[in-house]
Amino acid sequence: MSPDNRVLVVGTTPDYVDWIDRHCPGRGLFLTDPLLRQNARETAPDACSELLVDLTGAENAWRKLAGHLDRWTIRLAGIACFDDESMALAAILADRLDLPYPSGQAISRCRDKFRCKQIWVAAGVPTARSSEIVSPQDAALFLSESPGPCVLKPLTGAGSELVFLCRSKREAMDAVGTIRQGLDRQCKNRLYAGADSSILAEEFILGPEFSCDFLIEDCGITIIRLARKILLPDGPLGTVLGYLAPAVLPQSLSPSDLAGVLEQAARCLGLCRAMCMADFIIPDGGEPVLLELAPRPGGDCLPHLLRHAAGFDMLELTLDFAECKPIGVPPGGDWKQMVGLRIYARREGVVRAIDAQQAREDHRVREVHIIRRIGHKVVLPPGDYSSWLLGHVIFRPAPDLDVEAQCGEILDGVKVPIAGAP
Repeated sequence: MSPDNRVLVVGTTPDYVDWIDRHCPGRGLFLTDPLLRQNARETAPDACSELLVDLTGAENAWRKLAGHLDRWTIRLAGIACFDDESMALAAILADRLDLPYPSGQAISRCRDKFRCKQIWVAAGVPTARSSEIVSPQDAALFLSESPGPCVLKPLTGAGSELVFLCRSKREAMDAVGTIRQGLDRQCKNRLYAGADSSILAEEFILGPEFSCDFLIEDCGITIIRLARKILLPDGPLGTVLGYLAPAVLPQSLSPSDLAGVLEQAARCLGLCRAMCMADFIIPDGGEPVLLELAPRPGGDCLPHLLRHAAGFDMLELTLDFAECKPIGVPPGGDWKQMVGLRIYARREGVVRAIDAQQAREDHRVREVHIIRRIGHKVVLPPGDYSSWLLGHVIFRPAPDLDVEAQCGEILDGVKVPIAGAP
């Protein structure tokens, strides 16, 4: 019997597993955390396509994977990963399978936010001034030496979780305690594996924030997607309310200049062939200031957004890249400007209903995707950074009208009554 060629997808969530299994049937072999599958709403793929295994131990994962490949006569043609906490395991497996993937050393440099910034500073990549701190007093000292507010966050992690903007010494010292408490709660979360008492302090950079996906190869880089972040005005620092894509760069920055900064930022971290996601801020009239870079595509509602904005499947493109197939990115003229808008609960308690009918009937709306059910328990940050996210809306904003205002109008069409305390 001839081998079944697959791409190994390491440690992703059941919604991505379901997406790939439906849109790219027979292409993925999914290495999945059993707890995620146990709590999933989505139907599991067939036994050949998914292997449930504890992802905290590389040796155990490797042993079970080898047995699964032999049992089902599967040949792996590539390896892909969509989740920060699983990239290190993907690198170990790729090395043993002799498959192209970023090295474990490069992933470690990306995941440690202070080490990453040290490398960027040494290479001349524009980034925020930062320091590794271990005490509330260190935080207060860093703030006193900064020209403005400072930002405190864990050395590892993702998104806006446990990220605080501090304008006073008291805020900075209190934030250190809150971050430590949060890390204690997350001690079993693989996203924070290896986290210790150290915290990253960095200067606050004012300006619009952007996110992009790009490919880096020996021949250079290709920017796939550029989005402007619409930030939640009254939420934790850096919380994304929505993404506007395609974004327009300020006149002071050309696409080729941006590509040059991104390529330098990736190569000095040891990335020579990878699908990457980068976050950056563009101060008024200045060059992009790099915040983070990861060798994976952007997640959240972005794959849904790209299907509507440009008609291509980012997850399928990632599988193609893993198999070293040619990558086709739609030209700029084929894009339609769209917004991926996240739906947040505004208070703690138990969700009594989710009524998005008014939003669905809005002529601008292309998709409403709800990820929670009635009875879902909401805990707001900093207690929990995931349960308050209820889903997303994809809509095409009306031209020449304020996009942020339109986001508010769309969200007014999603009614989520919440009762009691969780």
